[in-house]
Amino acid sequence: MQDVPLSRTPDFYSYAEAPPDSVGLADDVVALRWADGARLDAYGLWLFENQMNDVTIEERTREAKIDPAELPIAPVVMSAHLADSGDLEVGFLDGRVARYHSGWLRHVADGQAAPDAFVAAHRTWTPNVLSEPPTFDGQSVKVDDQALLDFLTASRRFGIARLENLGTDTDDLPTLGARIGALRDTNFGTTWPVSVDIAPTSTANTPLPLPPHTDLPTRETPPGFQLLHCIKNTCNAGLSTMADGYAVVDHLRSHEPEQYEALTTLRWTFFNRSPEHDHRWSGPIIDRGGPGVPLTLRAFHPVRGFPAMAIEDQPRAYAALRVFSQVAASDEFQMRYPFKPGDLVMFDNRRILHGRTAIDAAGGQRVLRGTYIDHDEVYSRLRVLARKLFCAPFSVL
Repeated sequence: MQDVPLSRTPDFYSYAEAPPDSVGLADDVVALRWADGARLDAYGLWLFENQMNDVTIEERTREAKIDPAELPIAPVVMSAHLADSGDLEVGFLDGRVARYHSGWLRHVADGQAAPDAFVAAHRTWTPNVLSEPPTFDGQSVKVDDQALLDFLTASRRFGIARLENLGTDTDDLPTLGARIGALRDTNFGTTWPVSVDIAPTSTANTPLPLPPHTDLPTRETPPGFQLLHCIKNTCNAGLSTMADGYAVVDHLRSHEPEQYEALTTLRWTFFNRSPEHDHRWSGPIIDRGGPGVPLTLRAFHPVRGFPAMAIEDQPRAYAALRVFSQVAASDEFQMRYPFKPGDLVMFDNRRILHGRTAIDAAGGQRVLRGTYIDHDEVYSRLRVLARKLFCAPFSVL
């Protein structure tokens, strides 16, 4: 036994007691039933590899330590009943007896072990519901965990949130990013400028208007969130634009089913044209991936290089692409707002279609700095902040 306090659960959360109403055992499955209808069927080997007290769970890391090659042959459970404490007590055929926290078992029954547990549910929006990004005080978010939690929750819920009064120091962006998680490095660097350049490396660094798009569809997994920090803006033009890709997709599914089918099934090859890099990936414009994979919009025309489909499918692919871009750019879906120095906008790059109206290069300067942070980093920080602030798992509306 290691010289560490013994835990009751294979994680670092605290759970309210939740004794089941009944316990049954059949075919090496322990059936737990709660009075409100919740159910959990726990397979014997899963219970076996989650024994606490430093048996099969390592106390310091709360991770399983048994080699699957050394798992016993099923069946392994000899008995199962409720202990006086309300926890599940299981006797194994090897003679060991293990206890399982009733609240931990109930959280599994309630689906709270899922990847989207303890983060806000998505809320689809259009500009008549959300006319500007949910806005928070940047100075508070830099130092206060509750303020950071509120900001990240809005970023997850709506796919976009804004900070004001952050300041214009170029270190503010990486400093804030470090409070959230690891910044994602790309061919543009860990952080990168967005300004009008003489030798641009992207159309974002030209005065051209940017239609609704998502970044880096050239990657197998495009970045999850993008953060853009305004350092300077003396331009009258160059409004930022945002559209909720979820709302656009819902509209196309309901009102343009033929175009929706083409957008979700016909694949394109995305290719970044660069002297130093050659990233490529193939997928549909509306990429639903596999089960449980979040929606990814692959919509950036400068890097949409080749139709990866039969020639007879290309007419309807281009027709669907036209409709997609027209809908995303329409007033029904476009949020438009100015970018002020000291503002930072965080948005879900795989969901939100962002853009910019044209910039008059002779009429002032617009200097932004950007970075990417993957979904995993943001959602991990959300859960850890919630655990720290609220001590126990909680429901996020």
